[in-house]
Amino acid sequence: MIYGYARVSTVGQHLEAQIEQLEANRGQKIYSEKFTGTKKDRPEFTRLLAELKSGDTLIITKLDRFARSTVDAITTVKELFGRGVRIHVLNMGMIEDTVTGRLILTIFSGFAEFERDMIVERIQEGKAAAKQKEGFTEGRPKSYTLKQLDHAIGLLADNSYNQVSAMTGISKSTLIREVNKRKALTV
Repeated sequence: MIYGYARVSTVGQHLEAQIEQLEANRGQKIYSEKFTGTKKDRPEFTRLLAELKSGDTLIITKLDRFARSTVDAITTVKELFGRGVRIHVLNMGMIEDTVTGRLILTIFSGFAEFERDMIVERIQEGKAAAKQKEGFTEGRPKSYTLKQLDHAIGLLADNSYNQVSAMTGISKSTLIREVNKRKALTV
């Protein structure tokens, strides 16, 4: 049996491209999840590992979809090799249970971990630089001005949340959050 595993780190990312690649490479049963790779306990990955048995093949698009770190990749691959499972990383090829195969796995896992660490470092540097700029605010910019929110809150006196949402384009959840925030400030 050929099993596939696809993973993205956040809910906003899309799994479709990975799943299509796995299917194009004869993946018969594909496990997928939107879960950070920094966590060891990924529910779908855990289910997949429990199902793999001797003679099966696990395919993944890239090594970083599979393991959190070099140590995690090596440990997981050794355990799968011990169970007689073959591993095919689409952008690397088949990982062989040989001295050379394990060396290549170690090197590529190290590069994947290095790349992830560099991304985190650049993000932190970018945040630090942004905080130095005048007018910096953390997070997403506000979608609505205070004037727009005041107007919408005023409309709630004679209209329902759904009606005000339809009139202003401000979501019901945003309106409720704003009302609750204002109530908390007056208490």
